[in-house]
Amino acid sequence: MPFWYLPLAGGVVIGLGAVALMALSGRIAGISGILAGTLPPAKIPWSDWRFAFLAGLVLGPLPAGLMLGHGVIAPPAASLPVMALAGLLVGIGTGLGSGCTSGHGVCGLARLSPRSAVATAVFMAGAAAVVFVVRHG
Repeated sequence: MPFWYLPLAGGVVIGLGAVALMALSGRIAGISGILAGTLPPAKIPWSDWRFAFLAGLVLGPLPAGLMLGHGVIAPPAASLPVMALAGLLVGIGTGLGSGCTSGHGVCGLARLSPRSAVATAVFMAGAAAVVFVVRHG
C-alpha cells in the first residue's frame, strides 16, 4: 500500500498547528524558540504552553503510527554521540540564524518574510551539502 499521502498529511498538520498557535496566542511556531523558552535561565512555570507544544511534537506521531498500523516509530540508526553532535550543531545554527526551519521555513515564508526566505535557502543548502558529504565523502 503506498504511503505517498503521509508527508502531505504531516505538512497539513504542521501548518494547522502553526496557524492555531498564531491565532490563539499570537506566537510563531518556531521550535528552537519554544524550546529555548523552557530552558534556564528562562523563568517559565511548568504549566506553560511550551511544554504542551513540545510534548505534542514528541508524542503526536505515536497515535498516528498506531492508527495506520505502523506501530511505534523506530529510533534513528545513528549512534548517540553522532546524534548529540548533530543536535549541538543544529542548536548553534539556530542561534546564528535567529531561528529554525519551523520558524523561518513554515511561519516566516507564510508571512512573506525576506529574511526567512534567505534563512530557509541557507538551511536547505546546508542540509543538501551535509547529505552529499555523508553519502559521497
